[in-house]
Amino acid sequence: MLVRMLVWWGMTSTQKVTIGIPSDLLRRARKSTGEGITATVRHGLELVAARTAYESLRRMRGKVRLSLDVAALREDRGR
Repeated sequence: MLVRMLVWWGMTSTQKVTIGIPSDLLRRARKSTGEGITATVRHGLELVAARTAYESLRRMRGKVRLSLDVAALREDRGR
């Protein structure tokens, strides 16, 4: 299935692209997002673009020490 759409890069410019996507993959992705084709593809591209940041955060796991007082945080939430 060929899909013609606009892909948003930021809020100011777009790039029109034509891509071939297997029909079943597109159907499953749209079902998962509950959105149309453009929004679904945009969401997927955002996830791919964020992958580097996620991997960087995963590498930091266990290396950053946080000192939190859970009771104080819960008290503060109630105010």
